[in-house]
Amino acid sequence: MTTFTVDKRFQTAVERTPRVLEIAEAFGLGLDDKEFVVFDNQPIDIEQGDVVYVTGQSGAGKSTVLRELKGQMEAAGIQIADIDAIPLLDKPLIDQIGTTTTEALNFLSIAGLNDAYLFIRKPAELSDGQRYRFRLAKVIESGAKVWVADEFLAVLDRTTAKVLAFNLQKVARQRGATLMVATTHTDMVDDLAPTLYVEKRYREKIVVARTERPAHQQRVRDEAYELNVRLIKLLEFFNTPIFAGLPRAEQMRLSAQSDAMTAYHNLLGARIAAFES
Repeated sequence: MTTFTVDKRFQTAVERTPRVLEIAEAFGLGLDDKEFVVFDNQPIDIEQGDVVYVTGQSGAGKSTVLRELKGQMEAAGIQIADIDAIPLLDKPLIDQIGTTTTEALNFLSIAGLNDAYLFIRKPAELSDGQRYRFRLAKVIESGAKVWVADEFLAVLDRTTAKVLAFNLQKVARQRGATLMVATTHTDMVDDLAPTLYVEKRYREKIVVARTERPAHQQRVRDEAYELNVRLIKLLEFFNTPIFAGLPRAEQMRLSAQSDAMTAYHNLLGARIAAFES
């Protein structure tokens, strides 16, 4: 485990223009120079392979703590892949990632890019969310020891964001990479299952909590999540013309499969509830 000390403070000064002086007099504001403390020698312990979730209100200093940690890690010679630093070339996505087509498709799939139409498009032809997902795929491909994402998944809808958060943390854990993200959203805790939770409040106030779960408990949570995704897709399939056109016997088998998956999902849910009791 490595301890990083984050100390960030700014000297603030107000320019004394006629209007500023007028406002200060009207509202009783002091105009003395002040020191604004964002982080006051805050120690943060990070292990290789941690999933670090930095959250807090806008303007509280989430991006600052991410930059400070990234800077100290780079100074220590640690290889970092920052999603904001991923270059986008003017050529089709399939030609920018992976050493083979199969490998490229795997990286793109993990990042939620599964439409063949997108594989042959250039970044300029994609939406902001699609470009973000492509950058995520490049981060995974990088082989870096630390993956960094500020404003994590902010350009995606919440359902897609939660699915990608789950996929990314799972791949990071499999590869032993440290994943550090910053976001105002607090709805991805279960999906990311962070081992280190950092909540930045205003001024120097900060909450740092290690929330590591035993490996077997995390595996049960991952299995339940993946099963739920498959179950939702199967239930959606029941409402399609393709399902309606299947032989009655096949429809019955799929219905039985759905019942079995639901029962197993409920069992996993009971195990998870027991973990937390």
